[in-house]
Amino acid sequence: MHSFAAPARRPLRRLAARGILASLVTVGVVAGISDAPLNAAPVAPPAMTTPNTDHCPQRATPPAPVDESEVVAPGSTTPTPLPVHSPPVGGEKLGACGVVADPSAGPVPGRLTSAAWLVADLDSGAVIAAKDPHGRYRPASTIKVLLALTALRAGLPLDKPVTATPEDWSVEGDACGMGPGGRYTMRDMMIGLLMVSGNDCAHVIARELGGVETTLHKMNDLAHSLNADDTRATTPSGLDAAGMSTSPYDLALIFRAAMQNSTFREIIAMPRHPFPGYPKRADVPGDVDHPGYLMQTSNQLLLDGDPGALGGKTGYTDDAQKTFVGAVKRDGRTVLIVQMYGLSTADDNYWDQARSLVTYGARAPRDVKVGELASPDDPASTGGGTRIEPNAGSDVTTAETSAQHRATQQDSASPWSVRILVGLVGLLVALLLLLVALRLFRRR
Repeated sequence: MHSFAAPARRPLRRLAARGILASLVTVGVVAGISDAPLNAAPVAPPAMTTPNTDHCPQRATPPAPVDESEVVAPGSTTPTPLPVHSPPVGGEKLGACGVVADPSAGPVPGRLTSAAWLVADLDSGAVIAAKDPHGRYRPASTIKVLLALTALRAGLPLDKPVTATPEDWSVEGDACGMGPGGRYTMRDMMIGLLMVSGNDCAHVIARELGGVETTLHKMNDLAHSLNADDTRATTPSGLDAAGMSTSPYDLALIFRAAMQNSTFREIIAMPRHPFPGYPKRADVPGDVDHPGYLMQTSNQLLLDGDPGALGGKTGYTDDAQKTFVGAVKRDGRTVLIVQMYGLSTADDNYWDQARSLVTYGARAPRDVKVGELASPDDPASTGGGTRIEPNAGSDVTTAETSAQHRATQQDSASPWSVRILVGLVGLLVALLLLLVALRLFRRR
């Protein structure tokens, strides 16, 4: 700058300043702050609303996918929807698609963003209230409860050493982080599966059960034996794939059955646990040792130390949205809750919604019951009447996809949180540009 003659500098400064001011406007638009005053409050996101399911949009199938995760591979067939029971499993009232509740239990919690949910007494099996209880939705990683129960019932020895393979540590989605030379056991796999939703652990467990296809058959057979007839697993981990579905009612059945297993109950209640590391890889230039670390549960109720929290399983994919199934012991009652297709909110209060469902269930009179969780040995409770086939066609049990997307946990930042963060960064950049522009003007 000092090498330029004075008359030539001023036009350049004016041009630079104008360009900077134009950039400031552009940054403001891109960041989402538009021409609002710098001290104005962030634009509020749309008000939270509870999705209306009164017209039964998910009676037979989950909501339409938003990506290509359910595009089947060439030569494969898209599975037909599972049959719909009539009367519904668990009782006639549970056939409703809107809110099912007893007025004597008080008003149902408001501001719930989940399209479907259920509150039940885990011990008695009484369904206290629900919304679209048999609606079909994608489970995301909550299906890992079914995988864990399948493995535990198969008698996989938890102390058995397992060797990780490249297929394990390269699997899509959340992972515990295995590598060559790591020393692992089946117990590590089970804890990693349920605590941090490790898809690598799911892959190992499926291999130990006989491979992916065999595992899926076992999972679906177990679901059927539990009367979870809205459920079809098409991936062991919960990654979305064609034909995958479950319902709030079915997740409650599966979780209740799993909680009767002492090993599952022990693992699901762990807030933290160490996971082994592995040595540096000779095939990776400059690699270093990968030390073990302390895993932390994705269940915020457990992590925050909510009184009576017994554990639960979270899930999230773009198509499934937020899902959760868990239990809390409160006021002498063990309340089981399920949330499905939960929409992200600006203040990320999904866990507050979960707490409100727990409180509602704990305070409900003990004789309130709008339905019941069917027992495997109680065919009278299954409503085993007509099975209405939604569509004709071949019923393919499993389907591998040609494009599966990465599954992430439900604690991912909400879209509005990201926008606000981008806006703040953009605002900071804009202020810096403004200061530079003003300085240039002063030096004219």
